[in-house]
Amino acid sequence: MAIVSLEQAKLHLRVDFDDDDALIENQLIAAQNHIERLLGFRIEKTFGNEGEGQDPIPASLQQAVLMLTGHWYANRDAVLIDASPRYVPLGVREIVNEYRNWSF
Repeated sequence: MAIVSLEQAKLHLRVDFDDDDALIENQLIAAQNHIERLLGFRIEKTFGNEGEGQDPIPASLQQAVLMLTGHWYANRDAVLIDASPRYVPLGVREIVNEYRNWSF
């Protein structure tokens, strides 16, 4: 289950038509999966409603999913900025690092 709904994503993307719904849903799933791999844990197993006594899903992790989805929606391929490739938009890694499971 995605931590961000299609409706939230469409509002973030300023999309008011249904033609891209399947694309946006796939990008939401992929963005959450990517962020969970960076975190080192499944978001809904740590936060949310899956377990008793869990804290709510942090809004910043939802924002990271929206930012990554928005980036992928606008840029269907890797992006060059100042001749440097950018795969994840600025801010996503910073949010992820706040919650990352640092285990060695």
